[in-house]
Amino acid sequence: MTPPSTLGILGGGQLAQMMAIAAKKLGINCIVYDPSPNACAQSHAELVVGSYIDAQALLRFANRVDVVTFEFENVPAVSLDTISSIKPIHPNSHALRTASDRIAEKQFFEKHNIPIGPYQAISGGESLRKACAKLGLPAVLKSCSGGYDGKGQFVIHTEDELENAIGQIGDLPFIFEAFVPFERELSVIACRSSDGELVTYSLTQNTHQHGILVRSEAPAIVNKDIQAQAMKIAQNIADGLDYVGVFAVELFDVNGKLLANEMSPRVHNSGHWTIEGAQTSQFENHVRAVMGLDLRPTDSAGHSIMLNIIGALPRQDSIAEFKSAAMHAYAKAPRAGRKIGHITVNSADTDECRTIAANIQSRLCNAMPGGEGGPA
Repeated sequence: MTPPSTLGILGGGQLAQMMAIAAKKLGINCIVYDPSPNACAQSHAELVVGSYIDAQALLRFANRVDVVTFEFENVPAVSLDTISSIKPIHPNSHALRTASDRIAEKQFFEKHNIPIGPYQAISGGESLRKACAKLGLPAVLKSCSGGYDGKGQFVIHTEDELENAIGQIGDLPFIFEAFVPFERELSVIACRSSDGELVTYSLTQNTHQHGILVRSEAPAIVNKDIQAQAMKIAQNIADGLDYVGVFAVELFDVNGKLLANEMSPRVHNSGHWTIEGAQTSQFENHVRAVMGLDLRPTDSAGHSIMLNIIGALPRQDSIAEFKSAAMHAYAKAPRAGRKIGHITVNSADTDECRTIAANIQSRLCNAMPGGEGGPA
C-alpha cells in the first residue's frame, strides 16, 4: 500500500509552519487551511483561505489531502466532524472537544484518575461568589473555551477584583480555579501512534509571564517518582482519548506531587526545544503518527533552553555570536503579546547552556501585553 503523501492542517500559524518543515523532510506535502490570507505557514506550505464553518470549502480542502490534523484547539469541532465524513483526522474530534472545554477537560481528568487542583464551574455572578466563598482567594477565573496565552482569564486576589470580574463575565460559562501553591511548572510532551505506541520527551520546566510562556528548559531536573507520575498522566490521557499524534500536559509540581493544569491536543510551545534538542522533534513525530508512520526516538541531545520572542524581534547580529543558539522567526507581524519567534540554546554542558541562554535573554526586548517591554 502506498503511504499517504499529503497532510492537511487546519490552522496556518507557526505550529503548522513547523509541522510543514518536518513533513517536507519526510517527503510529505502539506496544505494548510486558515481564514487569514496572511497565515505564516504559507512560507512552507500551500495555503487555502476559508472559514472554519464553511462546510463546502472544508470538504474541497479535505478532498485534496490524505489525512487531516490541526494546529490549535480553537478550531470548531463541527469542522472536524465535516471532514471526518470523508477523510481520517487525527487527533479525533473527541480529543478536541475535551481539551477545548475546560470543564469537560477537568471531568475527563477526574474520570481517568489524573490529579487536579480544586475548581468549580461558573455561570454568572452569584455562582462566582459561591465558588469564592467555598474555595477562597486567590484564584484564577478562566473562560471555558477560546482562551490561550492568558487571554480570557482573571487573576483574583481581592474582593474588588472579584466584583470587577463579575461585571465582565455576564452569564458566560467560566471555571474558577483555586490557586495551587506549586514550586514549579512542568510539562510533558507525548506522542501516540495509531497502534497505541506511546513515546514521551524529557520533562520540561517552564516559566510564564502575563500568562505567556517565555522560557522552557529540558531535561528538567526531576526524580524518578515525578517522572513516573508524568508518564502515568500522559498514558491515561492518551488511552482515554484513543489519541493519535502529539499532545502536551501542563503540570504543577506541588511538593513532589504532580497536578494536571491543562492539556493541549497538538504540538506545543514548550516542546519547541525538541527541534535542536531531541533525536526526533515533536513536529516530526506528530507527522509520523498522523500519517501512519513509525515513531522515532525522543531521547534528549544535550541540554536545551527555549526562549520565546514576543512582540519584537531582536537584531540578528546580537544573537549570531552564539553558535549554540538557533533562532526561528515565524514571519508574523510584530504585536505586543504575540509570539513571533523563538530561540533555542543547546549544549552538551548544562551550565554553559544556562549561561548562554541568560545572556541572550538579557538582549531580548519582548513586548508583553499592556505595553511592557524590556528584557524577558
